[in-house]
Amino acid sequence: MPSGFAGGPRLWEGNGMVRWKLAIVLLLLIAATAATVWCWTLFWKINRASAGQPLQQADAIAVFGAAEYRGRPSPVLNARLERALDLYRRGYAPIIITLGGGGDPQYSEGGVGRNFLLAHGVPDDRIIAETQSSDTEESIQRLAAIARENNLQTILAVSDGTHLFRIAALARAAGLNVRVTPRETGHSISGSDIAYRSQAKLMASPSAPRRAVRPIRCT
Repeated sequence: MPSGFAGGPRLWEGNGMVRWKLAIVLLLLIAATAATVWCWTLFWKINRASAGQPLQQADAIAVFGAAEYRGRPSPVLNARLERALDLYRRGYAPIIITLGGGGDPQYSEGGVGRNFLLAHGVPDDRIIAETQSSDTEESIQRLAAIARENNLQTILAVSDGTHLFRIAALARAAGLNVRVTPRETGHSISGSDIAYRSQAKLMASPSAPRRAVRPIRCT
């Protein structure tokens, strides 16, 4: 410090504190900007994926579960199943896989989906019901196992538009060749749907028997 500099040490220390504060503010601004860019990028990707991909022939159609009400599909699940049924009738795939447990010892999302398809004329040997998964990630894992068991190379995945980005990402990580397609709009997942699914899981006894339909080998 130059001699004769009045108040030098204190002024020097004060300037150093200012520089530290400015550096912290700058770092916070950079972090906030990066977070904003990341959020907008993710939003853009989700929105882009929500439109689905061009339809192509596949080995199977997979319907991701949504709430069921004591054996009846919720409006959201019903719309997903109708989309899968339409694709099946139009010849896009010969097999439909219904996914989802639910916590109810008597009913499951996959089982309710299977019953819906049977009631609409789909033969039993054209349906594979997965009835144990409790979330999207587990549904993908079980879907991968079903695909390996039945030699399914390509799959059309049906769900809500905002769900497709996550499905596609998890499917890639699991080694699945999946093309995603949205259900028809008109019904959104309501708070009551979410509450019902959560309540069913909480009320279900851990020792309660759960129905499962084993994967079948497709010919």
